[in-house]
Amino acid sequence: MLKNMIITIDGPAGSGKSTSAKLIARRLGFTYLDTGAMYRAITYLALKNNALNDLNEIIRLSENSKIDLSFIDGITKVTLNGEDVTSEIRSLEVNSNVSEVSAIPEVRKALVHMQQAIGDNNNIVAEGRDTGTTVFPKADVKIFLIASLVERAKRRLREFQEKGEDVSFQEIELNLSKRDKIDSQRVVSPLKKASDAIEIDTSNISIDEQVELILDKISEIAKLKGFDILLLKEVKS
Repeated sequence: MLKNMIITIDGPAGSGKSTSAKLIARRLGFTYLDTGAMYRAITYLALKNNALNDLNEIIRLSENSKIDLSFIDGITKVTLNGEDVTSEIRSLEVNSNVSEVSAIPEVRKALVHMQQAIGDNNNIVAEGRDTGTTVFPKADVKIFLIASLVERAKRRLREFQEKGEDVSFQEIELNLSKRDKIDSQRVVSPLKKASDAIEIDTSNISIDEQVELILDKISEIAKLKGFDILLLKEVKS
């Protein structure tokens, strides 16, 4: 197989990009790069250090922290400066603040550098909001997922309920709407579809259906570009 095939999957929160990217990486035997987890880790660290209102400290934390990602048994394990923060970075408090932290240009510069270094040495499936536009603008395959706000809020609500967290649908919907606005309007690397990305609306299809649809697109493009990819056994969500 040719090395360093890069696939990007972008879209707003709750569009299904994380789950799809994980399953696709497993089917291809590629490295899964969860860029959002990296921004969540810095947000968690800022909260832990009571630094949300200290721009310089947030920048310092992003430039001096070590973030390690490992994808094991369908779960992205996130280690921040030697501490396992896999669960902590998925809290509602982190959800409510990650867009503001990730909008800081210096934070994005530091983490994009880390992400590109991973892409230099691996075949990857990268997911986030700017992987196809800023992080890997020359990616071989670019996917952009969308879904209605209501459907995305329903998905997030199920996730919190499964973890036993008491959060209202209205609170989640408001949080997602706020994140959409911040992510799409930030000056540096805003959430937007790359001009050469394939857009897929996931509002009314299952995760397994969207994974197969994306894999079909990847296979078509890989064949055109001369990549000899091999799909591993089917992995259900």
